Amino acid sequence: MQEVYEFLKACKTYYLATVEGDQPRVRPFGTVDLFEGRLYIQTGKVKAVSRQLAANPKVEICAFDGSRWLRVAAEAVEDDRVEARKHMLDAYPSLQKNYQPDDGNTQVFYLKNAVATFSSFTEESREIRF
Repeated sequence: MQEVYEFLKACKTYYLATVEGDQPRVRPFGTVDLFEGRLYIQTGKVKAVSRQLAANPKVEICAFDGSRWLRVAAEAVEDDRVEARKHMLDAYPSLQKNYQPDDGNTQVFYLKNAVATFSSFTEESREIRF
């Protein structure tokens, strides 16, 4: 999981795919955090992605560093503890102008039953499960 976290942090931007009805939805994300042995992402409850995750928590993340790419298929599980939200926002001080741990909007999810696949054109694919 540490390797997945470090890859996503190094990329700075990754793409999160959700489903809305029968339509896939993909958008750029930049927040990723390790907290209590779990990999977390963050969004706001006012966003469509929040409603999509509530309806169907299955997600896929994709990131590319210029030579390798990472895909992570997982279930996003909301962690409604203020400690989890605070930890995320402490890792991203620039978000604190728009989000606060107790604002009723900030939402964090950890990835459960994750299958991360590292791939490239020059190496065999490799899986990490967490």
